[in-house]
Amino acid sequence: MGGAEAFYLPAGPDRFRATEHTVGPWAPTDQHGGPPAALLVRTIERLLPPGEGVLARVAVDLLGPVPVAEVTVAARELRPGRTVRLVEAELSVGERVAVRATAWWHRSGDTAAVATPAPSAPTRPSVPDPGSWATGYLEAIEWRWVTGHFTERGPATVWVRQRVPLLPDEQTSPIQRVLVVADSGNGASNQLPMDSWLFVNTDLTVHLLRPPAGEWLCLDAATAIADGVGIAVSRLYDDRGEFGRGAQALVVRPR
Repeated sequence: MGGAEAFYLPAGPDRFRATEHTVGPWAPTDQHGGPPAALLVRTIERLLPPGEGVLARVAVDLLGPVPVAEVTVAARELRPGRTVRLVEAELSVGERVAVRATAWWHRSGDTAAVATPAPSAPTRPSVPDPGSWATGYLEAIEWRWVTGHFTERGPATVWVRQRVPLLPDEQTSPIQRVLVVADSGNGASNQLPMDSWLFVNTDLTVHLLRPPAGEWLCLDAATAIADGVGIAVSRLYDDRGEFGRGAQALVVRPR
């Protein structure tokens, strides 16, 4: 896997080999949730008519740890239609389904006359995070913090940009880029130290008003914890303003 310049490398029809860039913060053998979610969105998008609508909601269920290994993806349409469609996709490792996603597609329409103004985006800092991550997902993303940090407790606002594509020699779509980073809301706004607590999300749900524009995305995230359960909620921005929201349910346990 050394030196790979993408999150995944093709390994056959609907098969991909995870590279070191997918490694998450909880275990060196497991993937961060963002790249598998984005790979499922890519699989879903291939079933939809290009340029005619938008994925209005993507719901991802993480059914267990996703090892840094070869994965297989498949998708099927659950609800066909001209105005709305529902598509389901699964990512498997061997015989085990590790991640499942469903997505609602809505056909685009001209509603400019009644559109609500989008809140403005936070100003993006010109200086990147000075921290150096040796490998893995954290190194594959460029981080520019407005407030907060991985090393600080509490809400955080951070601009992010992929350093590597989802697949080599392929442009990562706007919605794929959202899913690559939206799963970082709980880490960015962590309330507990990672060396003594687990706050792992079992899902990620993203609602979108439109696809984002440009390569930079911003997460304005906050986490709440009670009775072994947490919720991390992120407002999602690009340079044009807010374009969506993300939410994660967390399992909170001492290590």
